[in-house]
Amino acid sequence: MQHSEAELLERYAIRDRTVPRLRANFIASLDGAATHEGRTAGLNNADDKQVFDLLRMICDALLVGAGTLRAEGYAELRLEDAAARWRAAHHLPAQPALAIVSGGLDLSPEMAALAKAPARPLIFTHGRSPLHKRQQLSYVADVVVCGAEALDAHAMLAAMAQRGLRQVLCEGGPHLLGSLIEADCVDELCLTLSPVLENGGAGRITAGAPLTPRGMRLRHVIAAGDMLMLRYERRR
Repeated sequence: MQHSEAELLERYAIRDRTVPRLRANFIASLDGAATHEGRTAGLNNADDKQVFDLLRMICDALLVGAGTLRAEGYAELRLEDAAARWRAAHHLPAQPALAIVSGGLDLSPEMAALAKAPARPLIFTHGRSPLHKRQQLSYVADVVVCGAEALDAHAMLAAMAQRGLRQVLCEGGPHLLGSLIEADCVDELCLTLSPVLENGGAGRITAGAPLTPRGMRLRHVIAAGDMLMLRYERRR
């Protein structure tokens, strides 16, 4: 059973948009798998999609790793008309900005997420990335270098805040989330628990980062049938 948009807006509300905040949104099976056959689509349903769309509607920027962009087949980030009208009524640009993290810049200017984007995307990389790829991608996106050898997550978020993109929503992937947790940049995790035991060798929602435990506190639990939508906030 789906919840009303008004109820979900209240449960996921951003109380002060002037304070920079990074919210991550992920889904996992009961046994910890982050994907089904390599993609998240096999784990979600209409209730999860409702929250997924709402979190996009209220963010300033959608942050995603290049690997997830390719694996999940992201198209251009374009909200439906009703969501665009809600944003306009709340003095926000009609569409959130797409921000991509990529060290190797294995991206094409022709891919839909870049070429058809309604708002100019951002691509965050580091100083070792190929210069010719930076120049090539700069025709369709703002390419921002944050860090000399590896991505500096704090510098990236500061660069977004300077552009007025303070409410950042991260949708993956696991390596990006791991690096953000390592840098202690995750203020909030919205985690959907899918009622399935996936088994197999699928990875977790984090990967590649060293052990860096971060205490979280539970803000809410929303039950939609057998699906649970959890919202956790960082203990500071």
